[in-house]
Amino acid sequence: MPTQDKCCTIVPYFNVHAGKLELFKALCEQFVDKTKEEPLCLYYGFSFDGDQVHCREGYEGAEGVLAHLANVGTLLEEALKIADLTRLEIHGPEPELVTLREQLAHLQPQFFTLEYGFRR
Repeated sequence: MPTQDKCCTIVPYFNVHAGKLELFKALCEQFVDKTKEEPLCLYYGFSFDGDQVHCREGYEGAEGVLAHLANVGTLLEEALKIADLTRLEIHGPEPELVTLREQLAHLQPQFFTLEYGFRR
């Protein structure tokens, strides 16, 4: 039962530098404001456990992922001055991952292929 779902998710984890959490949270608000206008974004938000941060985000296909990264590129550069990207996963069906593997190779993510499931 292969999936027909084209959703691609970016699964980043950050470790915010000491004393920079409030500054990082201010950037999160900017990320949300910019991403809110993206038509291919399905969901987006930040979760916190102390200075560990996860961005929960899903997009309609590889096109949505690439549009998002182009949209928030400057903000991401600012965030990476005060936090380390400790883990990055990309999840999606293989036809979408084919595009993302090459485009995102410089970020060294771990790719997970979606094979079974559904989305309502």
